[in-house]
Amino acid sequence: MEATDLLKKVRHIEIKARGLSRNIFAGEYHSAFKGRGMAFSEVREYQYGDDMRDIDWNVTARYNRPYVKVFEEERELTVMLLIDVSGSLDFGSKTVTKRDVVAEIAATLAFSAIQNNDKIGVIFFSDKTEKFIPPKKGKKHILFIIREILDFKPESIGTDINLALRHMTNAIKKRCTAFLLSDFIDADDYKTALQIGNRKHDIVAIQVYDKLSTELKPIGLMKVRDPETGKERWIDTSSKKVRNTYGAWWKKRQAEMTNTFRQSGVDNVSVSTEDDYVRSLLQLFQQRR
Repeated sequence: MEATDLLKKVRHIEIKARGLSRNIFAGEYHSAFKGRGMAFSEVREYQYGDDMRDIDWNVTARYNRPYVKVFEEERELTVMLLIDVSGSLDFGSKTVTKRDVVAEIAATLAFSAIQNNDKIGVIFFSDKTEKFIPPKKGKKHILFIIREILDFKPESIGTDINLALRHMTNAIKKRCTAFLLSDFIDADDYKTALQIGNRKHDIVAIQVYDKLSTELKPIGLMKVRDPETGKERWIDTSSKKVRNTYGAWWKKRQAEMTNTFRQSGVDNVSVSTEDDYVRSLLQLFQQRR
């Protein structure tokens, strides 16, 4: 991207994201995440209405009755954006790609964090850690992050969510809120890494997908290419069997992903490139209040 074009795009996304985070997300973000930046203080017996996620299972097992961890609110949060930059994010059947939507969501979350006086950092990942930006505060830092989000060129095209989660868990010692932004097209199972990461941190998963990926249209022979392996093949979309098989595969894949999030205790939302991501994020925030 040319320098002048990049500056224009940075300015455009800054104005849009700043407006959204100030006028729409400010209160919701604070309510949904501010209370999650907590330092461990003590344990006490479980009381009706306590959050099940705060149960200390080791103490519970020792005394044979439920105990919960008690936390003290910290004055600031550390927010991490784990941003998938693999090849599959370049797909988009309409006017925008999945990468475009991920960039806007990431920028909006970044501005929301800064306006709440939180530190923000980023891990760009493919099938390796492409770049790690340590969490800091300030407008200069946030604009640097947005420039990177818009113009980052990954070295690899594969996906390894496990690696990204392990990197964050090892690199960020203090409890943080982490937004994992991806289309979650990953051949490997990342449930264990997600569970371990979510015990130490507060992970929120945001899936961005394109509706063309959810079903095949009957348009005859079509050549498809896997953007992460480069493999190509012809498929006959006029075949109802082929379309039904693909549709069943997509539903199974989504169900497995959702089940992984549920078993890991990770809040999540799926956003189509055609959807209003603002509404989706607000619903996610409100669920956490």
